[in-house]
Amino acid sequence: METIIQAVELMFSWPVLVALLIGSIGGVVIGAIPGVGPAVAIAILLPATFSMEPLVGLTLLLGIYGSSMYGGSLPAILINTPGTAVNALTTYDGYPMTRRGEALRALGLAYGASFFGAVLSILILILLSPVLAKVAPMFGSREIFLAALLGIILVIIAHKGQMAAAGMLAGLGILLQSVGMEPVNYTMRYTFGLDWLTSGLDLIVVVLGLFALSQAFQLIVEPDSAPDAQPVSGSMFRAMCEIWKYRRTAATGGGFGVLMGIIPGVGEFTAQFLSYTAARKRSKTPEMFGRGSPEGLVASESANNAVPAAAMIPLLALGIPGEALTAMMLSVFYVHNVVPGPGLFQNQMDFVYALYLSLLLLNVIVILWMVVSSNLLIRIIRIPTRFLGMAILVLSFVGVYSLRNSAMDCMIAAGFGVFGLILKRLNLPTVPIILGMVLGGIMEVKLRASMGRIDSLLDFVNRPIAALLVLTIIVIVGQSLRTSIRDLHARHEESNKPHQNKA
Repeated sequence: METIIQAVELMFSWPVLVALLIGSIGGVVIGAIPGVGPAVAIAILLPATFSMEPLVGLTLLLGIYGSSMYGGSLPAILINTPGTAVNALTTYDGYPMTRRGEALRALGLAYGASFFGAVLSILILILLSPVLAKVAPMFGSREIFLAALLGIILVIIAHKGQMAAAGMLAGLGILLQSVGMEPVNYTMRYTFGLDWLTSGLDLIVVVLGLFALSQAFQLIVEPDSAPDAQPVSGSMFRAMCEIWKYRRTAATGGGFGVLMGIIPGVGEFTAQFLSYTAARKRSKTPEMFGRGSPEGLVASESANNAVPAAAMIPLLALGIPGEALTAMMLSVFYVHNVVPGPGLFQNQMDFVYALYLSLLLLNVIVILWMVVSSNLLIRIIRIPTRFLGMAILVLSFVGVYSLRNSAMDCMIAAGFGVFGLILKRLNLPTVPIILGMVLGGIMEVKLRASMGRIDSLLDFVNRPIAALLVLTIIVIVGQSLRTSIRDLHARHEESNKPHQNKA
């Protein structure tokens, strides 16, 4: 009880509340503007959060992360353009409802489902805290190494159809984090005698380049546009209350969101797909899915908004981020010497509960804001894309330069920005690079720490959790190889059919 009281005191300090208000409302605005997205905003804001208290900085970033998907549903429903990438599935049923004259109903269902899924996820996270506090200390160096290795494997497997590219890009990320002075023996790695590589490649510089600058370059080089959407009228609160009619679909979507959020490398897209598929199978009108089905809209929005809170579980319990946004947040922990992992639950449980409370409060703030501000956000959607691109470009370079007052960092970020733009044009993922850098660093540190107590490879599996992780890795890799071989045979047989027909 004393821990909860301390968490409430931390949570209701003025700096935290202001950060929460700015992050939640700002996240909605950023999510509502097509072409920006939370990754760009968090990348730009990261340097500024380093001068804040850990809880203040994380609350600001969590506000943007958790609320951006609320805002992203607005253009997805009204103009068939998702505000964030994870709102793409919302367009399938949201926009057809708008064309039928049900824009208010579609927005109300989307907001209600988002709130339902997010709150369900946070409540599960709070209930799991005592379990995490007991399980987390069981993870030693080798267990965390194996968990990070499992995270990298899951990231690669999650990019179905692009696994080879995702694997190479994750390997590139691991290589990038190894550049610079090695911290144990102080030897230089991949510096080629260049002084500016001695301190390595800063994660924030790479993040700003790959996410913010690449997006800015893309917005600038593409034709200028200013999307148009018509205002909606009526009671948004009454429209949101209809979510109770689809509570079973929302609960299923929230459950998938929690499960997929906990597993590193999976995230919102898989949660949405599973939720949408399950809703369609159970629906009495499956033929309406993709043509304006309220159930499809609820399934999509409840699943993607349940992921952010669940993604905090591996981050807080093991220090292992599940995707790019939580990887960025990890850097805020490290800057302030707050090390996520088993020690966090043993020594700073008040900090953990304060984060949970901030997640809960931000959803309340967001839903109240969405009820009164939808028509105001419609005006924001109309900002020209090239103006957005220039604004992101300027803010990104200011953020990079403020890190170390280094023009070289700006040049490195620009180089990664061009590389990120090339990856976008080739439809290749950038997330594996960031997770490769973060998880690669964790793997190196934990492997070195565990080597002193290991005489053979069998020592890696002489503890229950380590053995379970190794078995999980073997099963996942084996299943993935089996699926890939089966798909290859299917494609081969399909390509041979025309020849057989001709014969």
